[in-house]
Amino acid sequence: MLPCQRALFDMPRDVCFFNAASWSPLPRAVQEAGRAAIGRKGQPWTLPGDFAAGQHERARKAAATLIGADPSDVALIPSVGYGVSTAGKVLTVERGRRVLVLENDHSSPVLEWVNRAGAGGFTVETVKQPADGDWTSAVLEAIERKGAAPLALASISSVHWSDGGALDAMRIAAALKRQGAAFLVDATHDVGVRRIDVGTLDPDFLIFPTYKWVLGPYGRAFMYVARRRQAGVPLEQTAAARKAVSAEDTVYFRDLSYREDARRYDMGERDHFISLEMAAIGMEMMAGWGNEAIVGRLSMLTAKLADGLGNLDVRLPETKLRAPHILSVAFPKGMPTDLPKKLAAENVHAAPRLGRLRLSPHVYNDEEDVERFVDVFRRIAG
Repeated sequence: MLPCQRALFDMPRDVCFFNAASWSPLPRAVQEAGRAAIGRKGQPWTLPGDFAAGQHERARKAAATLIGADPSDVALIPSVGYGVSTAGKVLTVERGRRVLVLENDHSSPVLEWVNRAGAGGFTVETVKQPADGDWTSAVLEAIERKGAAPLALASISSVHWSDGGALDAMRIAAALKRQGAAFLVDATHDVGVRRIDVGTLDPDFLIFPTYKWVLGPYGRAFMYVARRRQAGVPLEQTAAARKAVSAEDTVYFRDLSYREDARRYDMGERDHFISLEMAAIGMEMMAGWGNEAIVGRLSMLTAKLADGLGNLDVRLPETKLRAPHILSVAFPKGMPTDLPKKLAAENVHAAPRLGRLRLSPHVYNDEEDVERFVDVFRRIAG
């Protein structure tokens, strides 16, 4: 199990922060990289000619390492929504078919298909939130439902953002393949924590940002694209997507053919001198600790939280059905008025999500934080 990494963060002892699923604090090393990068941007004449390319490839490699991918299969993008819109341009959803999404899933993997459905002549089918919390079984049932329209795509999160439900992506991927359907995974709340190997999972697209679990800044995200999907037209038309469009060349538009890997889907203005290195450092830290050690720490913390809250008038998901790093607390009588604000006033931080209180510890949390949360929660909500 990974030891507590609080010393690597600028986090006072009296702060109890259980809200990594909204945004994680930046490690000190990531903050320092950002400060240094601001200085470089202030004096751009000091940058070597290969500086930008080096940053692109360092971040691409770091992202690829977290998901078991080849760097050439990873695109640099600004957000999950951007990646899903790219997939919407690349994929053809035939008329009369259906696209599966999860009820109350984050907007990013959902709205693109809702927006396209009318003109495209397909339907968006919402998998209802299961009463027993078993998202995997609910999705599998929807995939294999007899009499339903042919399935084109499942566009879903691998960990549900609001209730922390953990989906078995391998079982879902196998069921989709039997139906000849595509698989888009929003892995925002998974990458860096639970082990993901796209070589085994074989999704069509897998997308994640850096500002939550992989300890990075806003505005940086990464998209794995299966090689069978690397012949599409990018969302943006950029020089970097083409084989030879370069101001340094004697002929500017020398070869307008698209690149033959996922780099063709890179965003425009990708030269983020400040935030790209920050993103790379956070991802490298997560990879260095390893999934098993991180899961060991975070599952220990959420288990202790569950034990501390177990005899109160709340409902907690079964351990086997939730992610190891998220504990969603439901209130049969409704969440107490202003509970998150009252907790924050005590320097205890968690997020209200669709009537639940979402607790999401990270590597900077320890047992003292758990005890503090339970004590304050009992006093305020009890």
